[in-house]
Formats: sequence, C-alpha cells, structure tokens
Amino acid sequence: QLQLEESGGGLVQPGGSLRLSCAASGSTFDYYAIGWFRQAPGKEREGVSCISTRGGSTNYADSVKGRFTISRDNTRNMVYLQMNSLKPEDTGVYYCAADPYCSGHVILETKGMNYWGKGTLVTVSS
Repeated sequence: QLQLEESGGGLVQPGGSLRLSCAASGSTFDYYAIGWFRQAPGKEREGVSCISTRGGSTNYADSVKGRFTISRDNTRNMVYLQMNSLKPEDTGVYYCAADPYCSGHVILETKGMNYWGKGTLVTVSS
C-alpha cells in the first residue's frame, strides 16, 4: 500500500521560506493526486494545496495563493511544497495525503483518503 512521509519542517522567521517534501513508497504513487493539509494547534485541519497525478493541475487555498508552490517528481516519488513569505498564521503540522478533492481554491478531505503521512511541524515565529 501507499506510504507517505513528510519532511522539511522547522522553525523559520516571518518572511522566510521552507520547502516541504512528501516521499512516497509504493509503485502506484502516480495514480494519486496529492494534497497538502495543515493543522494549527486547537484548529481544524485545512487544505493548503494539491496537485494532480502528473502535475498538470495545481490548486491553492486563498490564504497561501501566490506564496506557496506545489510540485511533484513522479520519477522520484516526491511531492514538494515550496513556502515563501511565511507568516505566523502558517504555523502548524503539515500533512501530505493521497487523493483529496481539489477544485479551484477548495482543497478538501474526502472519505476515500486513506493515505496520510505523520506530519511535519512548521513554526513561523520571530
């Protein structure tokens, strides 16, 4: 089965940048669109971005549009989230997950999303 593991989180100052990585194990990685979600302490998990199976289509939440860029390299079984101009409100645990619902600025969890990483913590603070 598909396994996902996030990395790249850490502490960064406001205005700084981080690149998150989502590494997949399994031969069927390119069967799945991949989404990034985040959860701040005490908050509901929210969709951040997603990318289609071959990277031809991307989606971003309004809160990150213009600052974050999602990409994937199926030859390496990797999905990336480049985060620029980070704000304190970007703080949270970031998860990658397979097969989200993505349409325009809407990135949602679905009942069929069975594959999640364990998350990587991003802290934006001075």
